[in-house]
Amino acid sequence: MDLNSDLGETVRGVPTADDAALFALVTSANVACGFHAGDERSMRESCRLAARNGVALGAHVSYDDLEGFGRRDVDVTPVRLREHVLTQLAALGEAAAESGVRIRYVKPHGALYNRIVHDRAQADAVAGAVRDFSPGLPVLGLPGSAIQAAAEAAGSPYFREAFVDRGYRPDGTLVPRGSAGALLGDGAGDDGDAIAERAVRIATTGRVTAVDGTDLDLRVDSLCVHGDTPGAVVMARAVRAALTTADVTLAPFA
Repeated sequence: MDLNSDLGETVRGVPTADDAALFALVTSANVACGFHAGDERSMRESCRLAARNGVALGAHVSYDDLEGFGRRDVDVTPVRLREHVLTQLAALGEAAAESGVRIRYVKPHGALYNRIVHDRAQADAVAGAVRDFSPGLPVLGLPGSAIQAAAEAAGSPYFREAFVDRGYRPDGTLVPRGSAGALLGDGAGDDGDAIAERAVRIATTGRVTAVDGTDLDLRVDSLCVHGDTPGAVVMARAVRAALTTADVTLAPFA
């Protein structure tokens, strides 16, 4: 099982997470490419940390929305979205080359991630950009989504992701941020233990409980701990320890 986190998410040069600590705990890192967070300096530092820790480097592409941290839906044409994704991939690719690493996969961020669960036109734009940048480059996202179909149609391997610190609706989509049950705990104390247990259940049984009590089938390749969640380092450490204790081998999916 892969363990990933959204990293390199600096805002006006200020980190939103303890990247140094989290790079030492995860197996894959989704690095902000400048459109929702991050800049040239943070991308270079993230690539250095990925190389130093043997972590797979992922491009965390988003809508062009620095002000909203990429969490606002943007009505952009598929052509323009494709251009934006390519711009972000090129920027991170340049930083990666300087550190002797490469982009191993692409994971959309925030509102874009949620939009392309259902919007096939935007999903095709993202998948097309990934193919144009590097044919066969994997995409990471929600199981059974429009982006899965688009990526596979574009010839990109698709890997499925679950979130240990986010609530699920009965249809398998994420509870929108700002709604009750969207974020689980603060990663500390009993909350941290519950999240670690949840991670083990997903990894070993492919099941997760939705906010209404529905038991969902959720067979995935990667588990995400959000880097900007309060207590993220404590949470990631607890999740990693629990998975290891449960004999779940941790390794990058890509």
